[in-house]
Amino acid sequence: MHELGPVEVKHGVRVEIVNFYTDEVGNPELPDKVKRAQEEQRAVDHRAASVSARKWSLIICLLLIVVAAAIAGFWLLSHRVPPKSSAIAVSIPDKSIAVLPLDNLSEEKANAFFADGIQEELLSSLAKIKDLKVISRTSVMPYKAGITRNLKEIAQQLGVSNVVEGSVRRSGNHVRVSVQLIDALTDRHIWVQNYDRTLADSLALQGELATEIAAGVGATLSPQEKARVEATPTKNTAAYDAYLRGRALAAGLTTDFSNVESAARSFQESVTLDPNFALAWAYLSSALSSAYWNGIDSTPTRLAAAKDAADRAVALDPNLPETHLALGYYRYYGLRDFRGAFAEFQLAEKSLPNDVGVLRAIGLIQRRFGHWDETIAVIRHVIALDPRNTEAGGILALSYMAKRQFPDALAVLDHILAFDPSNRQAIEIKAFCLWAMRDFEAADLLLTRPDSSLHLRGHQAITKGHYAAAADFFSKALKDAHGGEKREILVDLGLAQQRAGNVADAKATFQEAMREVTQELGTVPADSGPAAELHSYLGVVYAALGDAASAVKEGKKGMAMQPSSEDLFEGPAREEQMAQIYALLGNADEAIPIIKRLVHIASFNSISVGLMHIDPVWDPIRSDPRFQELVAEKKP
Repeated sequence: MHELGPVEVKHGVRVEIVNFYTDEVGNPELPDKVKRAQEEQRAVDHRAASVSARKWSLIICLLLIVVAAAIAGFWLLSHRVPPKSSAIAVSIPDKSIAVLPLDNLSEEKANAFFADGIQEELLSSLAKIKDLKVISRTSVMPYKAGITRNLKEIAQQLGVSNVVEGSVRRSGNHVRVSVQLIDALTDRHIWVQNYDRTLADSLALQGELATEIAAGVGATLSPQEKARVEATPTKNTAAYDAYLRGRALAAGLTTDFSNVESAARSFQESVTLDPNFALAWAYLSSALSSAYWNGIDSTPTRLAAAKDAADRAVALDPNLPETHLALGYYRYYGLRDFRGAFAEFQLAEKSLPNDVGVLRAIGLIQRRFGHWDETIAVIRHVIALDPRNTEAGGILALSYMAKRQFPDALAVLDHILAFDPSNRQAIEIKAFCLWAMRDFEAADLLLTRPDSSLHLRGHQAITKGHYAAAADFFSKALKDAHGGEKREILVDLGLAQQRAGNVADAKATFQEAMREVTQELGTVPADSGPAAELHSYLGVVYAALGDAASAVKEGKKGMAMQPSSEDLFEGPAREEQMAQIYALLGNADEAIPIIKRLVHIASFNSISVGLMHIDPVWDPIRSDPRFQELVAEKKP
């Protein structure tokens, strides 16, 4: 541990910055912004005796502007995540809060959704306040009611100063909400309040709660924010009831799509009861767009319904931020109009500056433009507001991998696995990261655990040249695979069987893969992103079977449908599959120029030199001197 010295953050507060590095690992160099900050501070100190109080305040303000962007409370909030080095400033903002899950005290347990819905609404209202840091739902749910809570530890884990606890009791037409706002660092109760309402009077309760919580921690609301927070979305209690049920069901839709249809039905019920409920129309549209994008219902009818719901929300309240969010999702998920979606998400962000859903959407769109630094910045913000959001951590790790900053990606993944050791996504990304770095021993250690993915263990067997063992792993993995995973495993199995000398088995496997891909093509819109991917996969299968004309035709079709010029996230994957097609056909003259381009661009779906060392798809051209020159490069 090496002290970097003090740096002033704000309001005269100084924090000591330290850097963790050794002679072998880490980066001993100070970040440029910290260097400038320290130089300016020394200059300020030298002039202190002759500077008036008024001038001194001005210097502090200027120093604040320079330093603010360089100081972060935790390693995930730093400008970048060094592999073994962290600049740590122990400073938690006063205007920060975590709303823990509200305890459902209703005798009818079917009313549990009401407590969850109230929490969702409260979090949404608080996220509209720019002056307040609010931890999102994913990170507070582990501290659900009924378990022993150490508020000081929870606050430190989430990076907040204050915690809200409470309960909801609903009986017939009566609602009682009990809430306490606690300074978690001192365990001091800032205020305790009981709210007894009829169901009709409870419709504006979340706005009242949000306003009082913000005041309790000293956050300032602009007149516009106050109006948005305190707005009553509907006067129809039955419609609001259905809406809360939908919010509770939709809470995890970024990672779990099992409830998307149930959520959509609840929102549909809500707008049927109150056709003027703009907020419910917006959430209905978002749920329908999600179902379309994730293959639950990718029919033109579903997409038209998503557009209709968004249009209804716009007609009722064009300034509602959730309306812009719904329009953004419709354009992103339904039309793949990334620039149109980005514009809508930016409009939503103006009124929802701390909403994790909005920020996540912006980060995902930035990837489509190839703006990886911007993606990293906004996803860091998401993680600041939702530190246990493993999906966001995965996006951050993949973004570092896109820039081939593999040690940085490993640091993110290790952070996830520290509190969620069995996280399948993190383990899978880490394995590919280690393979790209050619650290096969570390990958072997990662994948020896009994709960490791059989698919990944098959890839690890390939790194050792154990093709028969790899084929065995892939065959076992097929039993529980479906959709895109099944398609990938079939291709990997066929290649492993080829390398193991089982030509007949490989041919049968590739024929099964062709049937799988062809069947999938019949279930997705013909001009969609999934269709482009499937055409490219079909090209790879044709190439493995030796049908050169069909292979090239399908590969080029996939590239044309999803060109890198329009999508720098998935477009390079179509190019890589085109290179794989040529490689499987033994056509190095066509494959190598594509590979050369891809190894020098930033994209998660571009080729890694490290992975080219082990992937059998390149074996037919591996002996070509030009390919050997490429894989000899030292960079991953």
